[in-house]
Amino acid sequence: MIGRGTARASLGVVLVALAVSGVLASGGVADTVAGSPTWPGARLERSVLTAADFPPGVQFDRIVRPTGSADGAGGPPAMLSSPKGCSDGLTRAIGDSAERGPGSAAEYMAAYDGARMVVTVLTFNLDMERLAATAERCAEYMTYFDPASEGIPISTTKLDGTRQDALVYRQTMRLGGVDNSIYFAFENVGNMAFFGIAFPTQNPSIAVKGALPQTFLDVVDKQARRLQAN
Repeated sequence: MIGRGTARASLGVVLVALAVSGVLASGGVADTVAGSPTWPGARLERSVLTAADFPPGVQFDRIVRPTGSADGAGGPPAMLSSPKGCSDGLTRAIGDSAERGPGSAAEYMAAYDGARMVVTVLTFNLDMERLAATAERCAEYMTYFDPASEGIPISTTKLDGTRQDALVYRQTMRLGGVDNSIYFAFENVGNMAFFGIAFPTQNPSIAVKGALPQTFLDVVDKQARRLQAN
């Protein structure tokens, strides 16, 4: 049996079991870098939102991940779940069809007081049918820290986004009688795509307020329109 304190400390691990932003850049530890790094591929660079696309005061960073490691290297293994495979189902749906290497993806982080999000822009399409099927199969599931621990209920709920072809989900864990939610968005735009994840992170040092899911929806809508324009 796992203690409540340990469970709460591991909450982030559970909620980011579907944080697929690491699968394309070959795993490893990511560094956020301020400024304007040079991205391989002129179209990819034109297609990614920049600090200028956000209100002044929003914390914006490009994320650079090391290459050459296996997917998920250095990260925790997928947690047990019932039905099986739900704890990392979306991660695998992206990773199985991902193109690797320089110029295949670009990633950034945007943080408000109340919302922190990571968005990854891709030079290939996502398997939207598989993502939707996985989310439907895992609409309600239990996850476990170990085989002897008490199960933690998690729900995956489809939300109405601002764009017809986008998939937007809220994933909610109920732990200690408290609901904790994160948000996901996926969309193909032409022969490119993007996905994002958002966390309800409070940071009073950031002057710009954000509220989920609306702030996240606004950002991914802007990202989709940028892809359409390029």
